Amino acid sequence: MQIYNQWHDLKEKYKNIVVGLGNFDGVHLGHRKLIGDLVDRAGQVGGTAAVFTFTPHPMAVLNPEAAPPMLLLPSIKQEMFKGLGVEVLILVPFTPEFARISPEDFVYDVLFRHLGVNTVFVGYNYTFGYMGRGTPELLQRMGRELGFGVEVISPVAIKGRPVSSTLIRNLIADGDVQEARRYLGYCPVVEGEVVYGERRGNLLGFPTANVETNSGILIPANGVYSVKVQVDGDIFLGVANIGVKPTFHGDGYARTIEVHLLDFSGDLYGKRIQVSFIRRLREEKRFPSVDQLLEQIRRDISQARSDTCASV
Repeated sequence: MQIYNQWHDLKEKYKNIVVGLGNFDGVHLGHRKLIGDLVDRAGQVGGTAAVFTFTPHPMAVLNPEAAPPMLLLPSIKQEMFKGLGVEVLILVPFTPEFARISPEDFVYDVLFRHLGVNTVFVGYNYTFGYMGRGTPELLQRMGRELGFGVEVISPVAIKGRPVSSTLIRNLIADGDVQEARRYLGYCPVVEGEVVYGERRGNLLGFPTANVETNSGILIPANGVYSVKVQVDGDIFLGVANIGVKPTFHGDGYARTIEVHLLDFSGDLYGKRIQVSFIRRLREEKRFPSVDQLLEQIRRDISQARSDTCASV
């Protein structure tokens, strides 16, 4: 997959570009339907499957306080695009200047003049251009005038609930990662570097990796989770604790993500690992004694061994 930070004259490099527009936060089942359809169309017309998106999320520029946390790191999102068959990723820096482009200018200058699109794919609720005034209906009208196709993807629903990034964020924030997986098509995942912590897990006989994540990533609610952990391309089952470790700390202690990998031995410090959350085993709680905590950890590990999760 080729990645560009601008769109100028890409029609000279790629013919019959079939492009999907959107933020694709989470690359959930709705996004996957759109991308799958555009990849199929590109194959039918002998063209190039492309995605046009932004970094950072437009809200992070237009209204930072209201910007939603990311569901995926950009690096993981890009790997997912590649895995879905996207050949060209146009990843444009979103700036206040770009935000002032009118919908009509975006369609004419970007999509028609520089990309020479064959077909544009958008979601049913997609908006674009200055003040979000561009709509799928405007795209369709201008597409007819300029000679390119526009496909508007209807909402994908699971058990009657439309898939959306907002719904998925709410589920993850509540700790319901198992339900979030239904809408994502994969387990919620975070990535980070293993850093030094208190090393208490070693003393208790259950060594843990203290994972430092990007501050803009959505972290599930406090609790204990069964997880799968990717380390240097290998996958291990594990148990993750998110929270403040109340058995050892009082109020005000910073949240941490600590992961105990099952059947693993080795040094993880300094490595980047991916943690995929399979299901929430229980809430985080304060135990009257360390012995009772250890007994519960053993039960958590027993439960985690029975869990499975789709690959990230």
